[in-house]
Amino acid sequence: MKKILVMFSLVLLATAGFAQTPLKPVKIDSLVTVSLPEKFTKKDTLGQSIYSGNAQYGYMVVIRAPNAKNNEPLKKERDLNKVLQDYIKGIKGQADGHTLNVRDTTISHLKAKTFELQTDQGAGLQIRNFIIIYTQDVTYTFEYYYAALHKDVMKDEYKAYSSSIRVSPELKRTDQYLSNAKGLSPAAKIGIYGGGALLIILIIVLVARKKKRQQLEQV
Repeated sequence: MKKILVMFSLVLLATAGFAQTPLKPVKIDSLVTVSLPEKFTKKDTLGQSIYSGNAQYGYMVVIRAPNAKNNEPLKKERDLNKVLQDYIKGIKGQADGHTLNVRDTTISHLKAKTFELQTDQGAGLQIRNFIIIYTQDVTYTFEYYYAALHKDVMKDEYKAYSSSIRVSPELKRTDQYLSNAKGLSPAAKIGIYGGGALLIILIIVLVARKKKRQQLEQV
């Protein structure tokens, strides 16, 4: 999948038309829908479905990649975070770019990750906006490529694209990870364990003082 992402990073954004390009809803599968340019193309490569099309200011790509059939269910949210972080590191490493504005978002019941990747392949600075949705069965990647010189005019187009992502209510957080238990944060654990240790020390000191006072009284 990473090789496919790198391949698309070489697409010349100059091929994007400058006439207004209307978007229309496209079913990626029975669970996910997104709006793409009317003249989009679809390719099935290595078991993955790739949708792409030129918009007015950018180039839109959607990749539906089935995960391995023996893919183990993630147990907790932190496991999902690690998968998404590794995904971002992989893209950054393959594309030799800089990631910016990495943040979490929510699409329907699912947690997603968004970020920007800035690259320069010799044709000027290009920016790739990513939205990643991971489920146990499928990983969905939504991308929007544009030249940095279009940064001030592409916002409405990107908003129309990103906000058009629709996920079926059938997909729940349990399709991403099994347990909703947050657990204790490292800071909370330090506070609890540290406070417990302090309490034990205080009890020991008080007991020692009491024994010493009783011994003095007996004398």
